[in-house]
Amino acid sequence: MDESDTGIYARALGEFGVVRIGIASRRVISLSIPEEPPDEATRGHPLLDQIERVLAGESDDFEDVPIALTVPTDHRAVLERVREVPYGETTDVATLTRTVPGLDSEEDEGVVRAALEANPVPILLPSHRVVDGPSALPAGLDRRLRELESSP
Repeated sequence: MDESDTGIYARALGEFGVVRIGIASRRVISLSIPEEPPDEATRGHPLLDQIERVLAGESDDFEDVPIALTVPTDHRAVLERVREVPYGETTDVATLTRTVPGLDSEEDEGVVRAALEANPVPILLPSHRVVDGPSALPAGLDRRLRELESSP
C-alpha cells in the first residue's frame, strides 16, 4: 500500500455481502460488512482482492497487512494475541484469556469478550477463530470463515 491508499474502499463479495475497509496512512483502521456499499467508497483495492480470494477458499493469514489499532490497551493485547492464532486453528475464550499477558482469571474473560465484539478489523484480526466468543461480523459469517479455513 502507498500513501494514495488512504480512503474508504468497498466491494460486494457474493454470499458474504459487502466488505468495507478504511485505510489511513497505509494502515487498515476499519473493516465492516455493511448492507450496501457506501456512496463514498472506491470499489478497487488490492486488499479487497486479497479478502475476496480468502472468501473463495484461498488460505491467507493477512500477516502482511498493516493495521492501526485505536483501541484500549487491554483490547489491543487481546487482538494482537488473536492475530497469532494460526490459520485453520481455533481457540476458546478461556484459553485465549490465559495467553494474553496480564489476563488470566474468569473475570478477565469479560475483557476478552469485549475486545472480540469491538474488533475494528474482523477477518484481518481473526476473532472468528475464537469459537465461543462474540463476533464483530454478521451472524454466521464467523462460522463460515472457520469452515473455509478447515477445508482442505
